[in-house]
Amino acid sequence: MKNLVNKKRKQRVRRKLKLVNKNRHRLSVYRSSKNISAQIIDDKNNKTLVSASSTEKDIKKTANKKELSNITAEILAKRALEKKISKVYFDRGKYKYHGRIKNFADTLRKNGVIFWYD
Repeated sequence: MKNLVNKKRKQRVRRKLKLVNKNRHRLSVYRSSKNISAQIIDDKNNKTLVSASSTEKDIKKTANKKELSNITAEILAKRALEKKISKVYFDRGKYKYHGRIKNFADTLRKNGVIFWYD
């Protein structure tokens, strides 16, 4: 039952994003129990432009998962701004907007990425 709820939430979020998508790229987030990863996707060309993950060698493994998501968000924001991507749509997928996902979004905002979320 929970899997069906997650699937429906994910489809609902993506459907809303596709309706309002105008000249912005999609920032998709994936969260597991230990790690977090995100990528900025150009839906028109079906290409990943920028990505960052907490499993990369650059990121030290910390005990606190919130710190890990903040570090990953800082790296993603730096890479996005290097490629001159500043406006994105935040696709939270099946995850609710709280906890590590909210920390990730707030850190992106602090580092200069402007986005809209549902």
